[in-house]
Amino acid sequence: MKPHRSPKKISLNWIPFICLSFFTLGILFSNRLWVPPESNGQLLSQRRREQELQIVSGDCDTKKTPGQDNDVMGEVLKTHEAIQPYRSLDKSVAMLEMQLAASRNSQEMDNGEASKVVSTLTRDRPPRKKVFMVIGINTAFSSRRRRDSVRETWMPQGEKLIQLEREKGIVIRFMIGHSATSNSILDRAIDSEEAQHKDFFRLEHVEGYHELSAKTKIFFSTAVAKWDAEFYVKVDDDVHVNLGMLGTTLGRHRSKPRVYIGCMKSGPVLSSKNVKYHEPEYWKFGEEGNKYFRHATGQIYAISKELATYISINQPILHKYANEDVSLGAWFIGLEVEHIDDRNMCCGTPPDCEWKAQAGNVCVASFDWSCSGICKSVEKLKTVHERCGEGDDAVWNTSL
Repeated sequence: MKPHRSPKKISLNWIPFICLSFFTLGILFSNRLWVPPESNGQLLSQRRREQELQIVSGDCDTKKTPGQDNDVMGEVLKTHEAIQPYRSLDKSVAMLEMQLAASRNSQEMDNGEASKVVSTLTRDRPPRKKVFMVIGINTAFSSRRRRDSVRETWMPQGEKLIQLEREKGIVIRFMIGHSATSNSILDRAIDSEEAQHKDFFRLEHVEGYHELSAKTKIFFSTAVAKWDAEFYVKVDDDVHVNLGMLGTTLGRHRSKPRVYIGCMKSGPVLSSKNVKYHEPEYWKFGEEGNKYFRHATGQIYAISKELATYISINQPILHKYANEDVSLGAWFIGLEVEHIDDRNMCCGTPPDCEWKAQAGNVCVASFDWSCSGICKSVEKLKTVHERCGEGDDAVWNTSL
């Protein structure tokens, strides 16, 4: 049996050293495992942000890579900056569409693929003929005598009308729609007149005095689809026109992209229901007594190809006011359009237009302001033509 060995005693000199060692170990252990309250809150906040970023990245079905968290806000800022230019682009979309449509309508496409596209789009209708201007004379079912007075004065007839289109690129037609009743006596009368003169342009439109704004939209849209003209003109059937002067006037502006030519005016907005040109939507123009924005008087005006194309593209959403000339001006008020105020397009009847003709300043158009056309035009138009006309050969000698 081995003798019992008593434990060795630790020297008193080692006790301070051992205490110091345990104290040091305790400090290191506490710094590793114990987190102050402030640091704990920061840790929770950091973990919450990490979870939010994981949710965002999860929505996009993307895998998160180390360091991606710091790039999220940068990407958001980049996206925001990228959106800004598109907001300004939105403001010019309508104009770009108008120019694109005009370009497609005016340029012939020669390459194979383009030809296939054009063939597909236009196979149901003949190609448009290039001309200088299309003149639509606004008329009504009851205006047969007015039309005859125009035919007897400033509008060529028969072979001359065809020759004018072929040699000068000037198309002239009476524009009219249909009656509310299909194949009515009114429609048959126009059909008979067309068979005799071949100078009508029929519109898909129900005739009515209070539908002139709609008729104007349809005229420009239909004319653009049929003819590729540099200008489109609307004139009333009780106005005298000198075709040569009209061509010369428009020719001065043919290099401009968007022009609106006529006698510009700014009449009062009439809120009273008992007046001829009552405006039911008068409240849109501000306080009582305000005036309309500048627009061409409705007896005669011309617009360039781009504007007619714009009307054709946007026809369904263009608002119609009670008065046709106001409606046309409203359609252009927010566009980059040059308004050309040409007072030769609204001369008075003799002696006014006669004095100007004698002075060598032949008028483009003549009418009486008091009648919004030539007063008693059936009886008076021939006299105006004799005293204020430019001569029957003028249009043929005009360089267009």
